[in-house]
Amino acid sequence: MGKDFRKRFWKNRMAVVGSVIVVLLFIVSLLAPWLAPYDPNAIDLKNVLAPPSGGNPFGTDPLGRDVLSRMIWGAGISLKVGFVATGIAILIGTMLGAVAGYYGRWVDAVIMRFVDIMLCFPAFFLILAVIALLEPSIWNIMIVIGLTGWMGVTRLVRADFISLKERDFVQAARVIGAGDLRIIFLHILPNAMASVLVTATLGVAGAILTESALSFLGIGVQPPTPSWGNILTAGKDNIDIAWWLSFYPGLAILITVLGYNLLGEGIRDALDPRLRR
Repeated sequence: MGKDFRKRFWKNRMAVVGSVIVVLLFIVSLLAPWLAPYDPNAIDLKNVLAPPSGGNPFGTDPLGRDVLSRMIWGAGISLKVGFVATGIAILIGTMLGAVAGYYGRWVDAVIMRFVDIMLCFPAFFLILAVIALLEPSIWNIMIVIGLTGWMGVTRLVRADFISLKERDFVQAARVIGAGDLRIIFLHILPNAMASVLVTATLGVAGAILTESALSFLGIGVQPPTPSWGNILTAGKDNIDIAWWLSFYPGLAILITVLGYNLLGEGIRDALDPRLRR
């Protein structure tokens, strides 16, 4: 299984490109203190809105801060938000989906009606409403994105559990006296993790995009903490005279989201039994 997965994955050129982008993003975020040429928060009023040059390859912002340094440090912020928010969503969605799919009946009905109610609210506007009531901070953003992104995971895990709980290996576990918790966590859930893994990979891209949008609107990561979204905000205010403030962070967000989407699609294709030879 593992060998076949790796063989199919590495044959997918787009998946390889996505994995390279993700790995490079990790490296940049981990080595930010050494890769960034300047302090991301160092103000230089003599170098305000300087265009890209040898000293500042991505130019400077309205406070004279080096854009390249702020983007390198912002990569770590994006990864942190993406992974923590997605982790919260995956944890909640997996638990609720497992309970709904395994027990069925009124338990399933109650959980899925709650999912339907949550899906009635546009996710981004729900996040905006909650963030507006809380103090904008990176931790609040991660928690709110996670708490509003678990519904799709719940439906996916529920569907897997409904299918898997009737399989022979589950029936055999019941016959030998295995309890519900043992069956759920040791027998069914490991077999449902493939789809969860794909959803998590795609979810990281969505969380990064949401954080960037919130920071762009001024209710996300707050200055002076560097974030691709709040660099874009400065670009919006100076679009006529400082194109680099919009171009470079926008390109970084595009490449990052594309990388995670390609990786997620590649994992899904590699795990798809219909593509196995």
